Amino acid sequence: MLWLWIVLATAAASAVIGYYFSNLIIHIRTIPYEQTLQKEAEAGRVDPDNFERMPKQKVWIDSPFGYSLHAYWIPSACQDSKKVMIFVHGVTHSLIGSVKYLPIFQKRGYHAFIYDHRRHGRSGGTTTTFGYMEKHDLKACVDWVQNQLGADAFIGIHGESMGAATALQHAAIDGRAAFYIADCPYSDLTDQLAHRLKEDYRLPKLPLLHLANAFTRLRAKFWFSDVSPIRDIAHIHTPVLFVHGEEDRYVPTHMSLEMYEIKPGMKQLYLVPEAAHAQAITVDPAAYEATVAKFLDGVESMQEWATDHSRLNAAKQDGSKTGEKHDKNHFTTTVQPLQ
Repeated sequence: MLWLWIVLATAAASAVIGYYFSNLIIHIRTIPYEQTLQKEAEAGRVDPDNFERMPKQKVWIDSPFGYSLHAYWIPSACQDSKKVMIFVHGVTHSLIGSVKYLPIFQKRGYHAFIYDHRRHGRSGGTTTTFGYMEKHDLKACVDWVQNQLGADAFIGIHGESMGAATALQHAAIDGRAAFYIADCPYSDLTDQLAHRLKEDYRLPKLPLLHLANAFTRLRAKFWFSDVSPIRDIAHIHTPVLFVHGEEDRYVPTHMSLEMYEIKPGMKQLYLVPEAAHAQAITVDPAAYEATVAKFLDGVESMQEWATDHSRLNAAKQDGSKTGEKHDKNHFTTTVQPLQ
């Protein structure tokens, strides 16, 4: 009978451990909405008065999972602009964490859309899934934005930390965004959790992650292996700017380096000396803006070329129907590729 008690005790202990660590993951502590504003204000990243005065419209987006996402639509001063940025904040925070990035894009005539992740800020949802479900919420936000501006909207997506990982996962299921800016994303959830387990608890990956993984699947309906931006990025040709602090100890810098290396198509990598996690824009705001501006120059030029090329093809087709001749050089655009 002793062996039976040993087995039962081991099973019970494993269940307790698995449940506990899965709880830390899917119910990760989040900062109340009001405190996120206070935190950003104290750090000098957001002026609460300026944010309050900023022209904006509160909107609620229907998630495909049955809850509502709290969001703000912030129109550009250029009312007829077709350019828009969607901002995806990091874990534990709220949409307030995205406000510091707005001016870079507002100067270039972009509308802005900021929203709270599921189970963050004022949005609904009961679990955090690190991009597995969040990417579909982001897709719902893209739907809303495109309904506002039309099918020809020029959509960019900026993500920070978990928001960046979510953005990259979204790129694998929705081809409507013209570009992505991924600031300190993790490349794989299993690897990220193993890193945090070692850093925060000085514990090995096995068997804890296996136990937590099983309970996460039971409670939140996803496996850790379902969240792997580095697997997705290998098939993404949409332009991506990777940003990462060289002193990031929360999400290791090598994760962005590895994704940059394997991503096909247009890409750029910006490593920021002395920047910790999600601090790249804080450490050197001018360099951050200049890097983003160079990247935008490239993707916007590509868009202008594509638009002009489409018009040229349409003109040729019209001419072939009417017997008219068109100058093949009528539409010209100089494209400046990124280095």
